[in-house]
Formats: sequence, C-alpha cells, structure tokens
Amino acid sequence: MTSPSTLRSGALSLASSVVIGVASAGPAYSITATLGLVVAAVGLQAPIIVLLAFVPMLLVAIGYRDLNAVEPDPGTSFVWATRAFGPFTGWMAGWAIVVSDLLVMASLAQISAQYTFLLVGADGIGSDATSWWVLLLGIVYLVVMTAVAVAGIDVSARLQSWLLAVEFVILVLFAVVALVRVFLGHAAVGAATPSWEWFDPFAIGSFNDFVTALLLMVFIYWGWDSAVSVNQETVDPRRTPGRSAVLSTITLVALYLLVTVAAQAFAGSGTEGLGLANPDHVDDVLGALGTAVFGAGPVGSFLVHLLFLMVLTSAAASTQTTILPTARTTYSMALHRALPEAFGRVHPRFRTPIVSTVVFGALSVLLYVALNFASGGRLIADAVTAIGISIGVYYGLTGVSCAWLYRHEFASDRRALVMKGVLPALGGGMLLFAAGWTAVTSWQADYGDSAWTLPFLPHWQIGGVFLLGVGTLLLGVPLYLLLARSMPEFFRGEVLARRLPAPSERIVESDVTPRA
Repeated sequence: MTSPSTLRSGALSLASSVVIGVASAGPAYSITATLGLVVAAVGLQAPIIVLLAFVPMLLVAIGYRDLNAVEPDPGTSFVWATRAFGPFTGWMAGWAIVVSDLLVMASLAQISAQYTFLLVGADGIGSDATSWWVLLLGIVYLVVMTAVAVAGIDVSARLQSWLLAVEFVILVLFAVVALVRVFLGHAAVGAATPSWEWFDPFAIGSFNDFVTALLLMVFIYWGWDSAVSVNQETVDPRRTPGRSAVLSTITLVALYLLVTVAAQAFAGSGTEGLGLANPDHVDDVLGALGTAVFGAGPVGSFLVHLLFLMVLTSAAASTQTTILPTARTTYSMALHRALPEAFGRVHPRFRTPIVSTVVFGALSVLLYVALNFASGGRLIADAVTAIGISIGVYYGLTGVSCAWLYRHEFASDRRALVMKGVLPALGGGMLLFAAGWTAVTSWQADYGDSAWTLPFLPHWQIGGVFLLGVGTLLLGVPLYLLLARSMPEFFRGEVLARRLPAPSERIVESDVTPRA
C-alpha cells in the first residue's frame, strides 16, 4: 500500500504522459511568442532552424530515457548531474530548472490574460501587455493553475487532454488554411511560396544569428521533460516517461514545421505589414495573422476567436504543466536534503508536493508583478530569450551526465557507446555551447529589448537578457553556499553516490528517509 507521504503512483498512462510532455511545451503559446523572433534573426531560414533545434532535443531526450530507466527520480537533471559530477553541478542543474520555470511564468500569465480580453472583444485592454487588468487576470490564472496542480496529477492530466486537443485542431487548421490561401494567391503582401531554399542553413547571415535562433527554437521545444518529472506518478515509471519524452519531441517537430512553413509562406519574413519580423507583432505572430488567414466574415470571425481561445488555453495549459515539474524538482531536492524538509511535504489527500507547489506559485506571482513594472514590461519579452540559457544548462548537463554515468559500459557494448554515450553527449554539448554563447553575447546593452544601467557607472549598461538569463543562475551560488552551511549532508556528497544505482533498487521515496 502506498504511503500518504508519497506521490500518487500509477496515475498516468503513456498517453497521459505524452499529453503532459507536449502540453508543457505550450505549442500555440510558444509559436506566437517566439516564431517572430526566430524569423527576425534568420529570415526565411526559420524552417531549417525548426529541424536543427529538434536534433539536440531528441538526443537529450534519449539521455533522459536511459537515465530514467535506471533511476526514475522526479528530480531528473538535479539527481543525475549530482551522481555524475557532484553536489555543486547537480544543485545548479536543479536551480536552472527552477529559474527557467519561474521566468516563463510571467510571460505565460501575461499571454493568458491578454488573449482572454481579446477573446471577449476587449481589444484595447488585450493589446496593452502592462495593463492593470491584464496583470490582475494574469495573477488569477497563476493562482487557479497552482490550485489545479495541488488538486492532483490525475486532475491535471484530464485538463491537459482537453486543452491540448483544442490546440492541435486549431493549429493544424490555421496552417492548412494559410497554405491554401498562399497557393490560391490570396495571401498577405510579402507572401512566398514554400521553397527548399528555406532549409539551407548556410544561407543564414551570421553564426551569432544562427545560435540566437537555435536557442529561441529550443525554447519552443522546451517542456517535454515534464513527462519525466512526473515519472513516479506514471504507470511503469522506468520505461513510460522516457518513451513519452521521445514521442513528445517527435510530435512537436511535426507540428512546428507545419505551422512555421505555413505562417512564413502566408506572411513572409518582412518587417512591415504582416511580415513575421514586424516589430509591432514580432512577439504575437498568431494574434497578428488570425484575421488575415481566416477572413473577416462570420466564419472567419468564429475561427479567429477559436484561435484566440487556442492561444489562451495553450498558455494556461503550459502554466499548469510548468508548475508540475518544478514542484517535483524541489520536492526531490528536499528529499535528498538539498533544500529544507518542508519542500518535501505531500498533501495527505491529493498526494501532491503541497509546499513546493504553493511556494512556486507564490514566487511566480511576485516575479510576474516585478517584471511587469520593470522597464515598462520589456523584461518579460527578454525573459523568453533569457530562458534559453538556463534550459541549455540543465538539458545539456543531463546529456553529458548520461554519457559519463554509463561510460563503464562502452568498452564492451557498442550500442551503449552510441545510444548512451555519443548521442546524449552530442546533444548536451550542443545545448551547453548555445547557452554559453548566448550568455556571453547577451552582455551587450543592445541585445534584446531592455538594458540595466550599473549604479554609479552611468555609461555601463548590461543587456536585460544577460541580467535575467545569467544573473538569475548566478543567484544560485550564494544560495548553494548558504544551504551548505545549514544542512551539509547533501553538499558533502553523503546523500547521492557518484554512480547510478542498480535498476532493482527502490525509487526515491523509499531510498531517502527523513531526518529525525
């Protein structure tokens, strides 16, 4: 019998796990918030970026699968990087998960609120991202989705299934209608017939533009690892989550490629009119194209409102599925004594990590309010780019951790060398390089939409992307040192051994006993 102090095991099937993995990426939200930025960086080569960003995603997903098969711990990257490279690297991997999820919550709440007002015809409010009404409704969404996450993983999965169904149908319909209008000659000014030249990576202007676009596209894919974070609540926790992660990435690449080609063909990559790189709507592509694609008649108006509903439900779904993995990461960190014990408390009825979930929801509200008023809300737009840095860090560390932890098998098993070594390490290395490159180049004040002037040095400015992406990661260092003094067991390497456990060993709730 399962203890009431543990998570609800067996609540998720393979299908439900895939739903959570795909819904966590928030396809409609991610496309509307990011595709324009990708096109602004690489122009018509956006489709090849969709495919190239998929490569490290798939390779790292293979690493997640193989590590989860041995140790299905909800701490995922935190646990595996600790076993591979020690407490500091592991703790920073866990911190990177928390940072990336916290940063995205402001954007998710804002988009959810804006599209709610657009849906009901309040365009004046919906078009103003920093409106008090948008802020208040965004906070309501964060509170409601936190409550849903507390109510239980099975409730969350059922909600995600309905939201994701709406999202997929409307996205595919949008893409098909856009392509039909292109081939009939009824597209926007600047439209372009799909061409194989869009898949030529050597046509990209500069290496910096390439890396920037790649990391932005990584953000669009980001979220499939949520299927692994809820591993202990899944049927067959050693195999189902890993399979779900791989299936989620494959599902996403097919959808993203279709929508990217369709949107780019319909609107073009220009900076004027409906062009995807137009600064006026570069961070809201679907909102700008909705009426143009579906038309202004009764049917078109109905479909436009469905499009708004889709983006709204996508952002809301992603809000909820962002809470799930973060709460389970901090839950695992508490069980392994890398965070205070309170974060490991489980609700006696719903069997969800109650303290971790509520604290993350509260911090999300506070950060959303702060970013909403800082730099006129421009920091929320910069957060989308900044998140790519922390994503690259923890995805990358997972890939190289897989190769390191399985290195003893490589001499005698060539398949293990490729599947558990070369492929995950290659994907992880690519993402770590992209994160590092962006971290260095984003220092410049003109990188992104905002900049921070250093106190007492009025001529020195730091880019907002660097401040959010690197600055928030660096905050983890003093926190690490503070916790190492107050609860040293984990930080001295006494909790997690520097090796993978045998597959027959029990999972985290049984392995880790609370302190007296």
